[in-house]
Amino acid sequence: MPLIGFGQQYSIGWYKVAGGGGVSTGGVYQVSGTIGQPDASGAMSGGPYSVTGGFWSLYAVQTPGAPLLAITRAGNQAIVSWDPTITGWTLQTNSSLAAPAAWGNYLGAIVNNRATNAPPKGNVFFRLKQ
Repeated sequence: MPLIGFGQQYSIGWYKVAGGGGVSTGGVYQVSGTIGQPDASGAMSGGPYSVTGGFWSLYAVQTPGAPLLAITRAGNQAIVSWDPTITGWTLQTNSSLAAPAAWGNYLGAIVNNRATNAPPKGNVFFRLKQ
């Protein structure tokens, strides 16, 4: 007697899909890329930490004793800034917090302690170094 198998019904609800870049796998399924929509809410924060959900997030690594970095979004641009009256600090970037030796000086323009960036391909973390 033959066995009959039925496929599962899969759907993605309209209300929310959020994801990150890269590849996710499980069993025989694989999803690659980024899909999603921005969250309706702003950042959640407490103390020196902040988390922003949605299509892409912005990360600032606060260096102890350094000026506070702020990251805001304007359209599809990320603006990294700190107090314009503070001098002697260098903005650095890294694509992975797991690689501390990979921090390097930011190569774009900085005007009045403000750097404007297009959305990156992958992660970009920012910090200030003296």
